[in-house]
Amino acid sequence: MAPEKTSDGLDNYAFTVDGVDRFCELPENMNGRGSFSEEGDSNKLAYCVTDIPPWYLCIFLGIQHYLTAFGGIIAIPLILSQGLCLQHDGLTQSHLISTIFFVSGLCTLLQVTFGVRLPILQGGTFTLLSPTMALLSMPEWSCPAWTQNASLVNTTSPEFIEVWQSRMQVIQGSIMVGSLFQVLVGFSGLIGLFMRFIGPLTIAPTISLIGLSLFDSAGINAGHHWGISSMTTCLIVIFSQYLRHIAIPFPKYTKAKKFHTTKIYIFQILPVLLGITLSWLICYLLTIYDVLPSDPDKYGYLARTDIKGDITGRAPWFRFPYPGQWGVPTVSLAGVFGILAGVISSMIESVGDYHACARLSGAPPPPRHAINRGIGIEGIGCLLAGAWGTGNGTTSYSENVGALGITKVGSRMVIVASGFVMIIMGMFGKIGAIFATIPTPVVGGMFLVMFGVIMAAGVSSLQYTDMNSSRNIFIFGFSMFTGLTIPNWIMKNPTSIATGVVELDHVLLVLLTTSMFVGGFFGFLLDNTIPGTKRERGIIAWNKAHQNESDTLESDDVYGLPFGITTCFSSFTWTKYVPFCPTHKVSTQDDPPSSLDSLDTKEPNKDDAHIIAGVAL
Repeated sequence: MAPEKTSDGLDNYAFTVDGVDRFCELPENMNGRGSFSEEGDSNKLAYCVTDIPPWYLCIFLGIQHYLTAFGGIIAIPLILSQGLCLQHDGLTQSHLISTIFFVSGLCTLLQVTFGVRLPILQGGTFTLLSPTMALLSMPEWSCPAWTQNASLVNTTSPEFIEVWQSRMQVIQGSIMVGSLFQVLVGFSGLIGLFMRFIGPLTIAPTISLIGLSLFDSAGINAGHHWGISSMTTCLIVIFSQYLRHIAIPFPKYTKAKKFHTTKIYIFQILPVLLGITLSWLICYLLTIYDVLPSDPDKYGYLARTDIKGDITGRAPWFRFPYPGQWGVPTVSLAGVFGILAGVISSMIESVGDYHACARLSGAPPPPRHAINRGIGIEGIGCLLAGAWGTGNGTTSYSENVGALGITKVGSRMVIVASGFVMIIMGMFGKIGAIFATIPTPVVGGMFLVMFGVIMAAGVSSLQYTDMNSSRNIFIFGFSMFTGLTIPNWIMKNPTSIATGVVELDHVLLVLLTTSMFVGGFFGFLLDNTIPGTKRERGIIAWNKAHQNESDTLESDDVYGLPFGITTCFSSFTWTKYVPFCPTHKVSTQDDPPSSLDSLDTKEPNKDDAHIIAGVAL
């Protein structure tokens, strides 16, 4: 297959396969010769999805993936700590951080081994954060006033423990029940049916409102010291945007060249980590020299690094997270419905990540059974995350998909190593304690960048649609505006919903205060009812970006189950009817070429280069 051009003009050779063991083979150049230019060599993958790099390289690159996901994963417990009334309990925050790293590593191993089997990392998801915060904002779960005052909080008192654990338990139960829907959709093969009715005009407001709905959290955290938060934001922007193309020399040893230097785009790989670390260090220096105020009532006090006491000293060296560590989960019907809205958004995002990951790792397009299995395993991952008590679920991490293209290493063994690294890090209590000492304004500065990028990622889905169409402008604008207006009004008037049924009131309160649900609902409803052509709606381009291909021998080598399970299943005829089995085949004569294709696939798409770049983003 000829290489496709991405938005940056580089050739994409990920699907140029013509043999079982040659997933990374480059096509011939324009003159038909087999030689390649220096630029072409630089775009060739060093290790493909089925390759196994040396063990030391796997460990190093695995740690790199762990650090790449660090910013997104650690942000979730820090945001949840406010709704859980834990903003003054640094030790418990450290336990939450350790737990989410442990579960993310466990889910990563499950996904790479038995799921979609692509080198894709699993971690916490912001799509579940919005409905969770909406649940915790209900009057019955709002934090008592005394928990907002650090001088009144005794973190070891049974009263305080009951306050935050009761909230965590209802989140756990809601996530566990809601994740069963994702398990059902994945393993039953219903994901293809859902994707037929969900297009860019549904995705754009849903994802965009995740970032927009969290602006208050970002502002509160950053407002404790705008100088520190602005510095953090500026550092992340400088590293990720202005210095990303600058390579830094690092020492390297090989048998051929012995000790030499190699250049790594460190600013492009770890901009968030570098920005946080540098701001964190400056806050530490300002603290030990008493530049920052030591009076809790003065502005800038929360920028100090010693306000949470000796968390690192009190944290245990070794702590093994276990299911039910915060108590027996409880279920809230309102919470379950809110989580379902986040789960649907997470599934849609993950399907795009699978295709982008396959291209960047030198694998064939993921077949239906692999996509079904991947979504099902993600549902199991959310179930495990709820049982362990992370306060969140798991999803595929787009940041690490992009890292595959940077490192030119698409081996899934690297992600296996990263999964083990996260599990080990999650069992060392002092590592989580160190992260919990990050000053609040530094976290706020990170939120300003991160939430803005999430919002923009949702808007980028509109590239598939015809935005010169007044129909599409109306749908997107109305969905976005109602997604901000209705939740804002409901939160100011929570008693306005009074149907007479308490359970129904709670469900409506959570759903109508979840911006992503309100915006996504109107986007889905209007896009599927207002007349418009498939090309105008972006369905043709959207489905082309997710187009599947027929199963090949190479596909079975990549997406087949390990330990001889695929061979065992192939001896049974009934497995061809099971949607998540590798032996599941679909007739290409009766069905469209992809489970994600629309009912009308006759219109050709003349320009799909930007589509692939959008999916990768």
